[in-house]
Amino acid sequence: MPLACKRYGKAQHRECKFTHQSGDRPEAILRYCGGQCTIPDFLLFSHAIQLLFFRNVYRSISAGVRGGKMPNYIVLSLPLWLGISLLTTASAKEIGHLEEPIVVTASRTDQAADETLASVTVITRDDIERQQARSMQDLLHGIAGINIANTGGPGKLTTLLMRGTESDHVLVLVDGIRMGSATSGFSEIQNYPVELIDRIEIVRGPRSSLYGPEAVGGVIQIFTRKGNKKGLKPTFSFGGGSYRTVSGAATLSGGNERGWFNLGISGSDTNGFNACKGSFTAGCFTVEPDKDGYRNLSGSARAGYHFDNGLNIEANFLHSDGHYEYDGSFQNRTKLVQQVLGGTARYSPVEPWRITLTAGRSREDSDNFLNKIFATRYHARRDTLSWQNDITITPNQLLTIGTDYLYDHINSSEKFAKTSRYNWGVFAQHQLSLAAHKLQLSIRHDDNQQFGSQVTGGASWGYSLTDQVQLTAGFGSAFKAPTFNELYFPGFGNPDLGPEESRTAELGVAGRFNWGNWSLNLYETWIKNMISFNVATFSPDNIDKARIQGLEAILNTEIKGWLIQTNLTFMNPENRSKDANRGNTLPRRSNHAFRVDTSRQFGDFVVGAMFLAEANRYDDLANNQKLNDYVKVDLRAEYLINSQWRIQGRIENLFDKDYETAAFFNQPGRNFFVTLRYQP
Repeated sequence: MPLACKRYGKAQHRECKFTHQSGDRPEAILRYCGGQCTIPDFLLFSHAIQLLFFRNVYRSISAGVRGGKMPNYIVLSLPLWLGISLLTTASAKEIGHLEEPIVVTASRTDQAADETLASVTVITRDDIERQQARSMQDLLHGIAGINIANTGGPGKLTTLLMRGTESDHVLVLVDGIRMGSATSGFSEIQNYPVELIDRIEIVRGPRSSLYGPEAVGGVIQIFTRKGNKKGLKPTFSFGGGSYRTVSGAATLSGGNERGWFNLGISGSDTNGFNACKGSFTAGCFTVEPDKDGYRNLSGSARAGYHFDNGLNIEANFLHSDGHYEYDGSFQNRTKLVQQVLGGTARYSPVEPWRITLTAGRSREDSDNFLNKIFATRYHARRDTLSWQNDITITPNQLLTIGTDYLYDHINSSEKFAKTSRYNWGVFAQHQLSLAAHKLQLSIRHDDNQQFGSQVTGGASWGYSLTDQVQLTAGFGSAFKAPTFNELYFPGFGNPDLGPEESRTAELGVAGRFNWGNWSLNLYETWIKNMISFNVATFSPDNIDKARIQGLEAILNTEIKGWLIQTNLTFMNPENRSKDANRGNTLPRRSNHAFRVDTSRQFGDFVVGAMFLAEANRYDDLANNQKLNDYVKVDLRAEYLINSQWRIQGRIENLFDKDYETAAFFNQPGRNFFVTLRYQP
């Protein structure tokens, strides 16, 4: 098989000034501003949409198309998506089987991706290298259901919003260990080193009934690189490009049938560009027309061993040290350290029973400076302990019972009323397969030191219409515990806050064939007790509500040698608060997005492109600050020097489009990057 095919082809397939607007998120105040769908399948699905509770989503989308309210490129993406689907039917005989990856995040148990009842996307190591991604933003931007808000380019604060929920409504795990800051409530994804990542699992929809707090919009789990069981294997990469950017990485893996290990290091440095084009009254509330740079040094280690008695142990470590500059009147430079250390043991005392013990500690330490003079410090630590029991009742039934313990501790230059808390949860899940039916039921009770008990649940059902097409339906509840900033920040916090709560209903249909896979998912989420800034009390309060309706379409296939991955999102994230903002679009959410990534090999050359289109969004609750829609095109190419060496080149933002994902914050213009890779 050709080299590129082995890598990419059939063998792998598958601060901010205080604002005083009612309803503002407290975190925005405290931080610096800175497959195929055939016609019969589609008709069947359309009828189901209209007959069930998703008829409102269906009608709003249809009205948007008829009324011309959607950008032209989004409207055109619909026939393009369907056209690709139909074309793959004619090409199916020429395509080899696309292997399904094993996922663990959706149910906390091992499943093939085509067996899960959740909406899941898996980004593999091959995808990362094929797309020549240099950041988490590169990988996730445009993926179905995901919005990205970046405040000024590489290394700057980047927040992720999934299915229209808040940035602190997404649970981020690294090798099973919970990440994220207990002060801000979210994890700053811009600092994660992609060269040390093996794969990423994205699960859309609530998962609090399995994971507890934070998993409202979904879960993202990052797995660091694993070892090689066939002797030592080094890898190396080095590159440079626009904005005086240089980066490099090296890994060493090895092992045998009993044990394995992987060691990795990566670094990058860039001069960057002016992050903010604000003024003294808007944006970053200052004028600093300078270049805002970024540098990062990261290291990872992961190892595992299998004993004769069946015991499997694994340890993992990831450390990322980032320094980034930005524009701000209170602080303009941050040193951000993110670290995770964890260990897992798996053992089966008797045949149907498997025990998994996981323990870990994560850190997110932020030291902030103004013109190199110390300003503030926010250090957050999370300790986690999990005991999970998987019991195979019959070959078609799996019962999971477990408990999780989470301890949050903060150390800040600001004097918080409380600096620690615990959360103890117990959960149970039953998975059943019976003929064409699949059922997944889960329930969880959490005892939080600050707000007491919370019970969440989830129910998912799947029905195989054919051997290749599956209909799914689900319902889930979730909650988000208030952050330390929201509860105890001096002069601002409200210790009487309760958790934010949500309910989500979802309907989906998916097809998986030898040529690829496709899926359509509709959902409606209601969030109550949303924590927002209350002008009357000048503190956060549980005053907001939101309703989010959405449609997601995904197609992955291969046509005439072209690997094609498409993501299409329609979303209506509506503010349902009883104030002047009722009916407005929630901030920083694009209602419609379309992404296509494609690549093909021609002999020793591999070429590819990524097309990303996003509709307009608003940067404020009042919907006065509008961010225009945009289209961005990236091109890339690769030359296979021999079986071990290759050179890659990428042009980002080919047409030099000026756009924003957060108001007043610049994004990279046209730029290039070249990488040399060694991989035996």
